[in-house]
Amino acid sequence: MRHPVVAAATWMVGALLSFSAMAVAVRELSANFGTFQLLAIRSLIGLAVISAILTRIGWTQVSFRNVRIHLGRNFVHFFGQFGWFYAIAFIPLAAVFAIEFTVPLWTLVFAALLLGERISPSRGLAVVLGIAGILVILRPGWSVVHLAALVMLAGAVAYGLSHILTKKLAGRDTPLCILFYMMLIQLPLGLGPAVFDWVTPTAAHWPWLMVVGVTGLSAHYCMVRALSLADASVVVPMDFLRLPLIALIGYALYGEQVDEYLVLGSGLILAGNFINLYRSERK
Repeated sequence: MRHPVVAAATWMVGALLSFSAMAVAVRELSANFGTFQLLAIRSLIGLAVISAILTRIGWTQVSFRNVRIHLGRNFVHFFGQFGWFYAIAFIPLAAVFAIEFTVPLWTLVFAALLLGERISPSRGLAVVLGIAGILVILRPGWSVVHLAALVMLAGAVAYGLSHILTKKLAGRDTPLCILFYMMLIQLPLGLGPAVFDWVTPTAAHWPWLMVVGVTGLSAHYCMVRALSLADASVVVPMDFLRLPLIALIGYALYGEQVDEYLVLGSGLILAGNFINLYRSERK
């Protein structure tokens, strides 16, 4: 029997590969499809997969008690998804992932504002380091900041808020119920704007579209399984390996260069996350 940490590491490999494959698939599709259409098709495929699973194990997992919270969470989460998909088309993949790693820090801010949680000096330092890392990566004033980077930053803030709403749901609904509502609610949010600029996928597009739809589910499932087997202090640092991995993929597939500003900014953001993680584990 494998040690739980080894099993958790195996699941994290699945999560790393899923996130990376989804990023590459979105980059490959972005030349032909708008962001709203990609999000709509992703939700459609995800909804089909989740519905098949629920049909097999039972629809009793889907509760109607917290529909209002699901609606609020998914409106915000959809904007986060939009920022991630949109940014991948225009800026280096490593920059997208680096900005995404500020999500735990924005979650701290919203937890203080909405839930009344206290920001300790160590958590305050984590937030400051994250913001400093963003400023180093974007370098406002030194160069023209790409719109996609700002959209991704807004998306990261939206993800932070959605995490707070997810906390409210975590103790009330099952993960499958949360995923079902995510796909069901976000499908019309993407489909509505997409119909005005719809592009009919060809046979060559569908393998990439299936990758987007399936990896969106597999990445989160692998993360949940890993966290069920090992502490966050073990799992989360493994997740940070996404950044160097996607940097290598971006260089190998698209010739994307990683400059010193991205390295320094990413280091500051990850340092902020480690401080927050260490403080949480000690508590």
